[in-house]
Amino acid sequence: MDRSWMSKDRRSKDYADGVESFITFALQYSTYKNSMKCPCLQCGNMIFHTPQKIREHLFFYGIDQSYHTWYWHGDAAPSGPPTSRAEWHHTVEFNDVDSTIEMVQVAYDDRKNDPKLFETLLEDAQKPLYPGCRNFTKLSALVKLYNLKARYGWSDKSFSELLSILGDIKKTLNTLGMEYEKIHACPNDCILYRNELKDATSCPTCGTSRWKLDGTGSKKRKGVPAKVMWYFPPIPRFRRLFQSPKIAKDLIWHAQEREFDGKIRHPSDSPSWKLVDHRWPDFASEPRNLRLAISADVYDAIFINIGSTTTGNDIDVYLAPLLDDLKMLWDVGVECYDVHQQEVFTLRAVLLWTINDFPAYGNLSGCVVKGYFACPICGEDTFSHRLKHGKKNSYTGHRRFLPCNHPFRKQKKAFNGKQEFSSPPQPLSGEEILRKIDLNVNTTNCWKKKSIFFDLEYWKYLHVRHSLDVMHIEKNVCESIIGTLLNIPGKTKDGLNSRLDTLEMGLRCELGPRFESNRTYLPPACYTLSKVEKKVFCQTLSQLKVPEGYCSNMRNLVSMEDLKLYGLKSHDYHTLMQQLLPMSLRSLLPKHVRHAICRLSFFFNALCSKVVDVSALDKLQNDLVVTLCLLEKYFPPSFFDIMLHLTVHLVKEVRLCGPVYLRWMYPFERFMKVLKGYVRNRNRPEGCIAECYIAEEAIEFCTEYLSNVDAIGIPISANIDQKVGAPIPGGQVVTIDSNLWLHAHHYVLENTTIVQPYIEEHMEWLKLKNPRQSKRQKWLQDEHLRTFTYWLRKRYWNVAIGNNEPISETLKWIAHGPSHYVSKYHGYVINGCRYHTKERDDLRTTQNSGVSIVASTMQIASAKDQNPVFGELCFYGIITEIRDLDYTMFRIRFSIDDLGFTLVDFSKIAHKSDPFILASQAKQVFYVQDQLDPRWSVVLSTPQKDFLDMEGGEDFVDNSIEHHPFIGALPQIEAFDVMDDSDATCMRGDCEGIWIENKSSM
Repeated sequence: MDRSWMSKDRRSKDYADGVESFITFALQYSTYKNSMKCPCLQCGNMIFHTPQKIREHLFFYGIDQSYHTWYWHGDAAPSGPPTSRAEWHHTVEFNDVDSTIEMVQVAYDDRKNDPKLFETLLEDAQKPLYPGCRNFTKLSALVKLYNLKARYGWSDKSFSELLSILGDIKKTLNTLGMEYEKIHACPNDCILYRNELKDATSCPTCGTSRWKLDGTGSKKRKGVPAKVMWYFPPIPRFRRLFQSPKIAKDLIWHAQEREFDGKIRHPSDSPSWKLVDHRWPDFASEPRNLRLAISADVYDAIFINIGSTTTGNDIDVYLAPLLDDLKMLWDVGVECYDVHQQEVFTLRAVLLWTINDFPAYGNLSGCVVKGYFACPICGEDTFSHRLKHGKKNSYTGHRRFLPCNHPFRKQKKAFNGKQEFSSPPQPLSGEEILRKIDLNVNTTNCWKKKSIFFDLEYWKYLHVRHSLDVMHIEKNVCESIIGTLLNIPGKTKDGLNSRLDTLEMGLRCELGPRFESNRTYLPPACYTLSKVEKKVFCQTLSQLKVPEGYCSNMRNLVSMEDLKLYGLKSHDYHTLMQQLLPMSLRSLLPKHVRHAICRLSFFFNALCSKVVDVSALDKLQNDLVVTLCLLEKYFPPSFFDIMLHLTVHLVKEVRLCGPVYLRWMYPFERFMKVLKGYVRNRNRPEGCIAECYIAEEAIEFCTEYLSNVDAIGIPISANIDQKVGAPIPGGQVVTIDSNLWLHAHHYVLENTTIVQPYIEEHMEWLKLKNPRQSKRQKWLQDEHLRTFTYWLRKRYWNVAIGNNEPISETLKWIAHGPSHYVSKYHGYVINGCRYHTKERDDLRTTQNSGVSIVASTMQIASAKDQNPVFGELCFYGIITEIRDLDYTMFRIRFSIDDLGFTLVDFSKIAHKSDPFILASQAKQVFYVQDQLDPRWSVVLSTPQKDFLDMEGGEDFVDNSIEHHPFIGALPQIEAFDVMDDSDATCMRGDCEGIWIENKSSM
């Protein structure tokens, strides 16, 4: 029987016929006609249903495509050799048995040195859990138990006691996992007891004992180390990557499937990647060789250490084992089997860069990250000024990065009282840095040690060795802006000391503090928000309803009593900086300050693009430098910490390394949370993490081979749907009237690729039949809408029956039209987004009913215009109904300001006669009520989700639609900054200042 239908589109006729043939086949061999195992993706042949229920599940969830031999529905079991295995083959679930044995065969490569252990593992993979067990072998049951342990946080002690009841089977899973090494370390971080120091009893550097002292502090507890490093060797884990066919194929994607259009979509398009290809062609000749990055956080080190002290600059001691492995992977490589290409090859690897927060950046690179030379790129040319009262450094001087003839260079009063004609600093190459350090690390102001990574032969030649983390930079910059605007204690960059430092530099004397007996008055600066403006800002955020997964519920983060924001996470700052902050400031602050802040937000929005247009990077860099200079004119020197200064170097790293989203710390920070969740014994956190991680590695390996076993790790989004989407449960069947049926069916026909030639043929037919109306576009469109559906059905019958010509099954199916009985739902998940109707949204704290679509439409200048033209427009709407006509549709209701925001007025609805769009065409947006006019709503778009490309028949594909960008261009400074040195725009006259209680009076 042909079973190719299992992999086809569930909307196709072939799939529908295949489902019916499967039901018929299964009923022939089923003992119970009203109850069979359901092979859908949700049930997985584990649950019995009626044939009708199975039919519904196969359409809603799809069939398990790995279920090629229908063991549970009448197919004979695969024949095997006449061994004991054949005797129990019929008593267990064949999918899991065969997959478990295959999994063990793959794991054999990791256990070649212990054949007896492998034989035991193979026996466990073949042995049923108990005599007569139909669902589990001993190994598959253990894997699923471990999956439950990791998912629900069982302690290791309780899990061990459970397994002791079931029998001693815990050691079985350890055979499938990777290993780790416990390496003793000096308590003062001087050395690791390895290699020639493996048997030493005390540190040769500081003389401290290797062993922990007893409770009295006098006797050594030999055998109990004072400090231990838990090291997870990467080489066995790299080898295992190539034992998964899917991962092995993905690892060579960069050499086979990437686009070559001059844009940077992946690090393989970047100069850093190409430098390795050019300088070491023998390495580049093997596309399976790995390009690596290391991520480290100063508080969450990737090496777990016992002890209360942090490693800091001594982290190089703990990196030594990793460096040895990296040297081996570069110099000679290791033998590895590629299951995708089914061959053995020599695997090599190169470390391209590290990804760290800024303190860890300094620890790994060896450079100074605070003080006068805190910028690792500017080095000794860092422009910094010590603030006397604030007791910290200010990093201004961004006019150096402007073009030579820019007018800002000649201004004095608005900046630091001097003109600026110096050129920007030139960063040192890796070879220059190494020469400086080799001469004497103590003679340079910017380096505190030689990084251990320079021991790698290639390290000094790389363009970028340590990547600046945009996540932390964006978070700190946004935190400074919000803290200053709302005057949040501990977060604001303004205050008494800031004003005194400004006076000390001879700047903005009108903002100087005024001292009274019990308190001090700070005049309102141009960036000061009045109490009313703070309420508007906080109210805008507190009333915000965003799509699910966009950010935290802002209502829980805003305090309307204190007019402050509390408890924001890094991703919340990301959404604020990218979109919400400019929207919240639309009607607040003087125009020049508001636009300067919005320019910085739009910079981060453009910087985080997933596709980098190299030709636009120069303009992006110039716009950023101008923005930083504008901020220098408006904000106090204390505002300019090192985080804000580092933004000037981000564009260069994008040019050299590729898109930001592949080099920031969001995925690593999320995984750190997973690792912390493994801790059950706070006295031994490192042991909890190590043991749980090993178990998780084994489960991750097993998920490739066993059904109904999911990796724990970072959770998969609930909105990752099947190919064609899925409705939210709770629908009802309704009857659709003929007029709506006609409009809905016509819209589907207009947006189906295979129907396009017939649309053109029908338009020509209308013109020939009605020559007097052939030039009236509006009449043609109306007549086409009225008659095309019936014309296509008649045309199909004439071709298929009258002329006896072959015709597509899809066209035959779609020309007939849907039923007048349709399913109506409150929600739908497609393309990684969750959509709700407006009625459902009104009852929830999130907003998932906003959609936009770019469509071709007829445009006229007025009602008397006889020459309409066709063009693309972006339409915005709200979902009022979700109907399933076998092809799901949304029924929807359908100004740009000076910052580029789109505003819509839902009291005026256009195109009422065409209220439908296809679900696959929807682009999710959400609306925020305008601060100035509540009749208008500001349109904000959600980030593009990553989801698998749709597969299926080529003749049933929706026309592709490009969505509009977030903003066309940055606000131009000529529109709001026309001041010269004589203008006083640093002070507000429409706002009250800040009163501070003197410490002596408190």
